[in-house]
Amino acid sequence: MKNFIIIPTSTAEHLAKGIKSKGKSLEVILPEKNREGKRYFPDGEVYMKISKADKLKGERVVVLHSGAPMPNKGLIELELILEILKDNKVKPEVFFTYFPYSQQDKVFEKGETNVAENLLKKLVSYYKVKKIYIIDPHFGGRNWVKKYPIIGVSAVPYLIKKARRDFDENILFLSPDKGGERRTGFSGIKKKRLTSFKVRTLSPKLNFKGKIVGVVDDIIETGGTLLKFYDFSKKAGAKKIIVLITQGILPAGISKIKKKYSKLYLTNAVKQKEANIDITDLILKTLS
Repeated sequence: MKNFIIIPTSTAEHLAKGIKSKGKSLEVILPEKNREGKRYFPDGEVYMKISKADKLKGERVVVLHSGAPMPNKGLIELELILEILKDNKVKPEVFFTYFPYSQQDKVFEKGETNVAENLLKKLVSYYKVKKIYIIDPHFGGRNWVKKYPIIGVSAVPYLIKKARRDFDENILFLSPDKGGERRTGFSGIKKKRLTSFKVRTLSPKLNFKGKIVGVVDDIIETGGTLLKFYDFSKKAGAKKIIVLITQGILPAGISKIKKKYSKLYLTNAVKQKEANIDITDLILKTLS
């Protein structure tokens, strides 16, 4: 029996290829395409086929998935893979390099739902997923997380290690807000989420005179929070401001941040051209 088998969704194929080149005792099974050689039909519906599924019972199977840049189609792919495995009596593990809908992790207003928890509940109760690995989940630290077989993984040490190699001087690492502080342990600027759409940032008194400031966060979307952090740090006298991010979600936001900050460190947890930190070793180490 192989050490383990990885089945990636299309958003994680770039990582599966890197893992395969390093892990000699594992197998990567790519889902097959339709008769036209595509993953999607002309109307956008997903096609999924795993011919070897009937031979996977008893094997250790890990489904590798990134929830961006296609959160909705990606979830359909993931569910179809899990359904095929369920039909063949396979109880898999799932590895999320980015968990989709992770920011909808709390009910702020009447009529909303905790989407992140609902997805996890379905994975465990319906698809019988044994373990769920998540890299730097946005909901890290939430009390409800303890109910599920989640193994939190962090790419932050990889980001910090590279930044320290590039800069001889000491770097003051911070989070851009209190949520980041909860997830990373680094001190953060006060920011309060009022609703699912509205955030209030409180301008603190900072003194970063002559320092290199490194802001550590899980994701870049529009880049609004990080742009505000840059302005705060600049006014506080920072000599250089660098940014360390696990998941780059929106290209437009990444572009804004890259232009503003002295240096962007970004993992390939989500496939983006600006990614410069490879996490395939982290995935292998976690699964070994």
